[in-house]
Amino acid sequence: MKFPIGLHVGERLSLEQTLWQAQLADDAGFEAVWVAEGRMARDGIVPAAVLAHQTKRIKIGTGVINNKSRIAPLTAVTFKTLDEYAPGRIILGIGAWWEPLATKLGAPLHKPLASMREYITVLQAFFRNELVEFEGEFVQVRGARFDSMYRENKPVDIPIYVGAVGMKMLDLSGEITDGVLLDFLLPPSYMIEANHAMASGIAKRTDGTTEIDVTMIVSCSVDDDDPRQAIDACKHFLTLYLMQQPHIAEHCGVEPELVDRLKQVAGWPATPDDVKRAMVLVSDELVQRVTACGTTATVVEKLEEYREAGVRCPVVSTLGNKELTLSSIAKALQ
Repeated sequence: MKFPIGLHVGERLSLEQTLWQAQLADDAGFEAVWVAEGRMARDGIVPAAVLAHQTKRIKIGTGVINNKSRIAPLTAVTFKTLDEYAPGRIILGIGAWWEPLATKLGAPLHKPLASMREYITVLQAFFRNELVEFEGEFVQVRGARFDSMYRENKPVDIPIYVGAVGMKMLDLSGEITDGVLLDFLLPPSYMIEANHAMASGIAKRTDGTTEIDVTMIVSCSVDDDDPRQAIDACKHFLTLYLMQQPHIAEHCGVEPELVDRLKQVAGWPATPDDVKRAMVLVSDELVQRVTACGTTATVVEKLEEYREAGVRCPVVSTLGNKELTLSSIAKALQ
């Protein structure tokens, strides 16, 4: 590939599309495929296991699971198991979940930085194959380690990436993790502040690490015959995201008034008709600022813009004509 590129698969794809995209990415030389888990639509672990079994060389990451619905030891042994299926190819992507979904499911966000620090600290101890003793506010483990009854018990090398948006979480990521998987719908200019935050965290490390990996999901839609269709596909997704997950708005340059107006149009969850009515409030300029949409050349140029801003590996999330979008990007970058 002309530069490192990843793939993001999620609930907008059927299971058949998910497997097709992952296999194309594997054959084309993509670096990693990241499996989403966000809405109450599809779990992230099961598809990750299937893709680990069905692919040959591509890395498999969760993009991302949350640190509230699974206890840390269970997450540790889950990823140890995934590593048995695809040795050296598994990445643990984890986030702090998001509102209002967390509250709707009885696990409202509370001290997300403290809970993430505890959770990752325990994961890393398990992966080092230590006997874990940890008494935290959010995580407690009392004398547990990986069980060696049936096979050799040894450390596992599983990188941990945080799905971060806010600057404090990016600072924490720089301090204790291997990398970040930055969210959708952030403009290249976001990276200025983000790079500073990660550098601040890295400066606190005592393990000799001088940098962490930076990846970012980029919503992409290609239509060389009718670029308008590609732009509208991304506009539809951006509109939905701003209505349902408005935490992203402050980082992509959206004024609060627009978010309020969008919320007035849609309920929870938003219906397709809600989104269609609300789309007229979202400008093309905003869409093209935070997504890669239009012709193949325009999309590749936007991915390169993210690279120049500090994203080592953009991660393609397909919208619109998904098969055409992915195959066009893959061909253009080979």
